[in-house]
Amino acid sequence: MKNIKIKYLLPLIMAFMVLGVFASCDNDEASGGSGGAPVITSVAKSVEGDLVPVKVGDPKNYYIIQGTGLANVTKIYFNDFDTYFNPTMVTDTAIFVLIDEKTPYANSSNKLKLVTKTGTVLYDFVIAPPTPKLESYNSINAAEGEIVTVYGDYFLNPTVKVGTADVPLISSTLTEIKFKMPANATDKYVTVTNISGSTVSEEAIGSALYDDVLQGDAGHWLWNGADTFDTDFKDDKVQGKSSIKFVFGGWNGADMKFNSRNVSKYKAFRVKVKSGSTNTAASVIFVFGGWAYQIKKTITPNWTTIEIPFSDIGNPTTFDQLTLQESGNFGGNTILMDDMGFVLK
Repeated sequence: MKNIKIKYLLPLIMAFMVLGVFASCDNDEASGGSGGAPVITSVAKSVEGDLVPVKVGDPKNYYIIQGTGLANVTKIYFNDFDTYFNPTMVTDTAIFVLIDEKTPYANSSNKLKLVTKTGTVLYDFVIAPPTPKLESYNSINAAEGEIVTVYGDYFLNPTVKVGTADVPLISSTLTEIKFKMPANATDKYVTVTNISGSTVSEEAIGSALYDDVLQGDAGHWLWNGADTFDTDFKDDKVQGKSSIKFVFGGWNGADMKFNSRNVSKYKAFRVKVKSGSTNTAASVIFVFGGWAYQIKKTITPNWTTIEIPFSDIGNPTTFDQLTLQESGNFGGNTILMDDMGFVLK
């Protein structure tokens, strides 16, 4: 059984195929079970081709534990998590098992433990976390030396790059990383890596118009004094710690004036938007160039990313104002906006 070959691994035929593999193993081992103390010689991911021993396992994937004295297994633990196995997928020399998605990966023993009727064996084996989930970082427009916070999940022993440069961490937990912004970071992306892989930020450094504060704000005003404009709304957001909350009467709007920015290196305006109404007609008009360009977008009760290509609004080279108008035609709406800025070319 040194070179088991898995020819097919389609879900509907997996069980039959594996049973065939184990049957061939039993034929090779004509004496049946060894009856001795259990020994683990290797663990391999169940994929097509030769079984390649690994020391790291991914939850929600099948693995084959190889060794001797395995036939009488009663319990399997990954990181002390009691893991279900099908007894029909067990021989004296192999166990076919799925690593449960609930298996812990942080602050754990990093051990595979088999309990059999003839003894217990421990084997060094690491459970990998999912690929990092990078939800946001703040501030997007951080200057050199400022402390940046990355929010997300699965930050187990993470590393961070700004562009291609490694950045030392100030602190990290499973859900939050802090680092100091290095020099020459503008227009680069933040990458977080753990043992399972890497995730790159959606936003380039320096591209924000709003990341908890309006960047370069030169003033904002509402068309109707009865409406509200809150740039520090903390109850619902997708980036950083705050979002912008507008409460508009029907067809009312607001203007946001910014210090003029050169946008020749960007290809689109971006923003994440959410409607307070469940009405499918809820929408907002984004106005650019002093009403020269009016882009109407439907908005939903869920956060939605909107990108408006600069080619749709006259390919501007500078940007200094955004106008919004509620346009659902049903008496007004509450509109949340976050992560507003630009997309690099």
